[in-house]
Amino acid sequence: MDKTPNHALSPMTCPVAVEDVDLFGGGAAEHWYEAYDLLHREAPVQRLPGEGLTPDKDAFILTKHADISRVVRDWDRFPPTLSLLVEQIEATGSLPNEMPDLDAMIISICSLRPTAELWRAHRQELTDPWVGPGAGRHQAMITDHVDCLIDQWIAEDEVDFVRQFARPLPQRTMASVLGFPLEDVSRLAIWGNAQVMSYVHGCGHNNKLSAEQTVEKFRLLDGFSDYVRQKTREKRASPQDDMVSFLTQVHYKALDRKLTDEEINGVVYAMVIGGLETTQYAICEQAQLICERPGLFQRLKADRSLIRAFIEEGMRLRSPTQGLSTRITSQDEIFQEVRVSAGSSLHLRWGAANIDPEEFEDPKALKLDRKAVTRHLAFSAGPRVCPGAGLSRLEQTIAWNRLLDRLDDIQYGADNDFLHQPGIMLGTNRLNLTFTPA
Repeated sequence: MDKTPNHALSPMTCPVAVEDVDLFGGGAAEHWYEAYDLLHREAPVQRLPGEGLTPDKDAFILTKHADISRVVRDWDRFPPTLSLLVEQIEATGSLPNEMPDLDAMIISICSLRPTAELWRAHRQELTDPWVGPGAGRHQAMITDHVDCLIDQWIAEDEVDFVRQFARPLPQRTMASVLGFPLEDVSRLAIWGNAQVMSYVHGCGHNNKLSAEQTVEKFRLLDGFSDYVRQKTREKRASPQDDMVSFLTQVHYKALDRKLTDEEINGVVYAMVIGGLETTQYAICEQAQLICERPGLFQRLKADRSLIRAFIEEGMRLRSPTQGLSTRITSQDEIFQEVRVSAGSSLHLRWGAANIDPEEFEDPKALKLDRKAVTRHLAFSAGPRVCPGAGLSRLEQTIAWNRLLDRLDDIQYGADNDFLHQPGIMLGTNRLNLTFTPA
């Protein structure tokens, strides 16, 4: 089945000149990869006048792998936008939780990881044992979730792959990692949607919500904070083998103390916002890559050593998070012969960088023998590399191993338009697949 109908259905026309490129308008996701080709050739650094943090500052979209890689590895020269917020909060003399419209993650960043050194310590001490290099402890649990989900539809002829597999797998996994009961997954999903509301429904490169949307977001998140506080109290009193129990007991060496309930709330917030969405999108796009390449499913099924390269190439080709405005310039810079003044915002376009022809030979081809297959920027890099990359890779690996075990093929089913959700995530709305059980 041809995927081009999404172009015709998009409210935006496909860009044919660099002047047509709008990465943030309605329907833009259907044309991102055509836009990246134009930007790479004609405007690898695209200026957005007056769209910096203040009206007198500009924003710039970076699309080249070398430029983005340089930015994310240098915290001092290109500080995170959040670091400015932390400085502003500290300058007010008010405690963060006394300020309006601050979510739990921002509050915990102020006390747990305001600097590059503490950011690194936070990851190494608090999250790596659970969602980073230590994620291997979850292999049996994830396998059980994968099989349980497959069991629910393998007797049918067709599967709604997003709703019945790609979306619930990371939801169930994150609930188990944190130590929350599976019957609460539906509530966690609602809260997760609220957390990423700005990245889906926000406007422009800064993902700004309207006043009404902001009120709704925090109304929903009030229930989430109450839920996490209750679970934290329970686990302080009776620790189990889960991440929240660990956070209630751990002595955080970087600050030489234990964590407060509010700080644990913030860590959990970050785990949910990062752990539910991106893995769903990665698995869904990988299924489409298989459907578009006859024989790939059988090749992977016959040689499981290729799964790692397939997953990495899948994330490179169709990055779950396409771009984020997360850095500013601390001094005047030059990118691709374009002068960028100090204080400018930088929108890092991971999706474009990962198909940069100057970095990747034949960049739009899925090559299972590509060298240095992990050098893509789907998880960013440097001090702020995604802390949950290990867990996401493990989920994807187990998912495809078990799908290959239990199915003989997958193909596109009927009634697919291949449209994506709005925002900056490459999230296919629905994906109907047909399959043959093994």
